[in-house]
Parts: sequence; C-alpha cells; structure tokens
Amino acid sequence: MNRWLNMSAAALGRGIAQGEIDPVALTEAYLAAIDAHPFWDRIYSCVTPGRARAEAVASANRAAAGQRLSALDGVPVSWKDLVDSAGTPTEAGTALLAGRVPHQDAPILANATALGLVCLGKVHMSELAFSGLGLNPVTQTSPCVNDHDAVAGGSSSGSAASVAFGLAAASVGSDTGGSVRIPAAWNDLVGLKTTAGRIALDGIVPLCARLDTIGPLCRSVEDAALMLAAVEGTDPIDLANTTLDGVRLGVIETIAMDDVREGPAQGFRDAVQKLEKLGATVQGIKLPLLNDAFALAPVLFTAEAYGTWRDEIEAAPEKMFPEILERFRAGRNFSGPDFVAAWQKLDALRTQFWTATAGFDALICPSSPILPPNADRLMNDSDYYVTENLLALRNTRIGNLMGGCSLTLPTDVKSAGIMFTAPPMTEERLLRLGQAAEVALA
Repeated sequence: MNRWLNMSAAALGRGIAQGEIDPVALTEAYLAAIDAHPFWDRIYSCVTPGRARAEAVASANRAAAGQRLSALDGVPVSWKDLVDSAGTPTEAGTALLAGRVPHQDAPILANATALGLVCLGKVHMSELAFSGLGLNPVTQTSPCVNDHDAVAGGSSSGSAASVAFGLAAASVGSDTGGSVRIPAAWNDLVGLKTTAGRIALDGIVPLCARLDTIGPLCRSVEDAALMLAAVEGTDPIDLANTTLDGVRLGVIETIAMDDVREGPAQGFRDAVQKLEKLGATVQGIKLPLLNDAFALAPVLFTAEAYGTWRDEIEAAPEKMFPEILERFRAGRNFSGPDFVAAWQKLDALRTQFWTATAGFDALICPSSPILPPNADRLMNDSDYYVTENLLALRNTRIGNLMGGCSLTLPTDVKSAGIMFTAPPMTEERLLRLGQAAEVALA
C-alpha cells in the first residue's frame, strides 16, 4: 500500500478501474500516512476522516457495480484552506477568520465530489493567500520536500506539501500572483494556473477577485488535466498523440531572466536543451512592455487586497503576521481613480503582449528565479523576507498580469521548475503541449 502514496492520481484511478486498488483501502492508507507523518499538522489544517471514509465506501460500491463517475473516482485529494467545505473550518490561514465554518461546499469541491473524488481535508496556506513564500507563523509553515528547514512556497504551501510528502494524490490551490506554481515548482510538482474567470470563485475566500484563479498541484500533466476537469465538472481533454515537432517556444528575456540564481538557471538551461532535442524551436523574445505592466502591480494587487479585507484587518491588526499586515496596508497608498486607471492601462498592455507573442505556441522562463528560502531566516530578517518574497513571485506574476494560463513542470534540478505561459482560455492546448514537454523532460 505504501507504493500507492507515490503514484499519480491518474495511475491510482486506473488501478481502481482495473480492480487492483480498493478505494477504501487507498483512503485508509492516506489517512494512516497523515496520522503517522511528523509534519502532518504543518501540512493539514483539518483532516476529515469521516467524510473521506464515507466517500471511499461509496466509490468502492460504484466500482464494484461498474458505475464509476470519472477517471479519479475514489482518488483522495486535499484542498487549500480557502475552499469552503461544509461543516469544517475554512479559515484561509488567518486568525481573522478563526472559527469560520461554511454550511456548504464551494462549487469546485461539489463538482469534484460529484465525480467521486475523496476529500481528505484542508491544508495550510499563507495568510489570506498574500505571500509566495508559504511562511505562516499565525497557523503553520509547511516544509519543502527537498529541504525541511525551508518554506514550501506559497500561498498554496500545504497543497504542495501534501502531494510531495505522499499525503494526498493531488491538491487544489489558488493562484493570484504565483500561488500554485511557486509551491509546485519548489516541491518538484506540476502546477496549473488557469485563466482568471474560467473557473467560478463562488465559495472561495478572495484576495484580489480580478486576478484570483483556481488550479491543481499534482504529480503529472495528466493529473492536472483530470483535476481541471474535476473542479469544472466536465470531461477531461484528450492528451493522446502530443508532440513537440514544430512547436515554437519564446524565452521571455525581459525581467524573467534577470538575476536568476544558479540552481533555477541550470534547471532551465537543461530543460530547454531537452525540449529542443525533441523538436521544439526555442527563441528569445524581448518584451519591454512588461516593465510598464510591473510598474502597475503595486496598485493592482495591494489596492484590491486591502479594499477587500480593510475592515477585518483594521478591526484586529494584532492578529496578523506583521509582514503580511504591512503588505496589505500598502494598498492604502492608492485611490480609486489610481486603481481604475491601472486596470485600463493593463488591459491595453495585455492586447499588445499577446499580439507581440502570437507567433509562439507558449512563452517559457524559469518558474522562479530562486530556490526555497530558509524559514528561520525569513522570520528574523525582514529585508531578506521582502527580497525573497518579491523574487519568488516575479516570474509567475507575468502570467497573472497578462491574463494568460500557465503551467510549471519540474526539471532535473530539485525545486527548480520551467514555466510555460499561453494566451487566455487556452488551457487545453497548453496541457497538450505540457504533456509533450513532460515526456521530453523525463
């Protein structure tokens, strides 16, 4: 049974379909692994064994009757602690929401449940999802699988850790500036950032509603495709017969390649060579308009985040981690007209960006320019915290600012990913490209 804990969600689903894996035994294996793991309470904020067992029994009965609901029917997964789940705490990693218990599941969780996925519980995250590091002294800081003294990446820190440590087959997180892709990259996983607006955010604790997105963290591109279908309640896309022949990839040379540290740089170089070997054409592209877009980021992110949470924050600021509190309060520096004008400028820049890059199938760069920082140093060195937090999210933020979809894949260097970014609402094409790239990088 221990081997099940390191299998992909898709492989587990196939095992259930073939009668080789019992969903009840599989769920018990995960629950036992969670209970025995030394970091379980740094990863899970709330385990739901009663729900998991009931869902596993129902799945086993369907499998026996030949009535499975989806390819992932009976597969146990975890959920970021900003996804509402009926009767269990959903506190978004903050004491401001302590004791918050929703009465119904978020639609994305309801969709996945209707397709037979088993809910293991909720996992820790950065406070109110406003950090790419995953450091959270208010609740818990999840460890990185490659360095237990380092942070897991945020804000979907527990999502990544639960999969990487074998405590969930896959997980669902959110991404506003990199919060799926950073923890996925730092824990050698696949992470998909969907297009803003593609997946409804009902029942999701917000950060910046215009930029918030939902996405899976998992072991393979196939898993990402199946998990996307699960949260949407749709059929998964066909990943058969993918190839890199004729694929054109543009390396984002503006901003994304600046000050990339040696580990991520080496991982990216090696990955590019493998992609070229299997037929991809890779070419650098300069995009100076990204400088203008990044100049708008402070108002776009902090003004909306502070506007969303101002009343709760100012009613009890002492409950917050000071670094996160300061980041939210930066939104006080901008007016309503500032915010409206910034979005108008960004919309124009987005049109220019996708026009300039229309000749490429996807844009690529290192998922993050840095490796996971040390948790203790982040707690005790404020300048280090600010520097690492901004660098962690720098490359991923391109996809959010430009409104595209984005996929990170692991490379040969631990905690160093390669990221593929494509135009809005092209997740199906991006996942097929990712499937071919995954084969090249294996």
